[in-house]
Amino acid sequence: MQNKKFSQRLSGWLTSEKPKTLESLLDNFQEKSFAIVFLLLMAIPALPLPTGGVTHVFELVVMLLSLELIVGRRTVWLPSRWQKLPLPKKFEAAALQPLLKLIRKAEKYSRPRLSNVLDNPLFDRVLGVVVFALSLFAFLAPPFSGLDTLPALGVVFISLALILEDFIVAVVGLIVGLVGVGLVLALGRLVFRLF
Repeated sequence: MQNKKFSQRLSGWLTSEKPKTLESLLDNFQEKSFAIVFLLLMAIPALPLPTGGVTHVFELVVMLLSLELIVGRRTVWLPSRWQKLPLPKKFEAAALQPLLKLIRKAEKYSRPRLSNVLDNPLFDRVLGVVVFALSLFAFLAPPFSGLDTLPALGVVFISLALILEDFIVAVVGLIVGLVGVGLVLALGRLVFRLF
């Protein structure tokens, strides 16, 4: 199963008889558990759609999980009650299927580059700090402004980099995220001056 592309493994999980819970997902992708959870949770805020602050819950969970990375955890820990909750059918259709398409497209152009850097435990901690910061800026962006899109998209690219073991994609994610942080700060300063 390890020789299969990630998109094939995810598609296999989606079509399997296994219960569609977070626990099942984490068990299936243990070595990439942080990346898959970050990808799933930040994909919704990364869409350029007004969500009215609903995505703040996802961003808070990502911030908490990034703290686990910072302290050195290699796999996701969540309360067992949360892990056993079934993923909503709408989430499967609305988020997982489009993500599967995105991952397949990324797999066409991506290849393992500097994957030894991505496997370094020190890099995991730095990555935790970056994901925390980008999620925080996505969280602080005003609702209905669309400013949470770029920081969240940065986390999505970083997650894809971990999944595809491509350091270049991580650099792209960092650049996209930093542009988003710059926009949040610049527009925040402008609004502050106006009031």
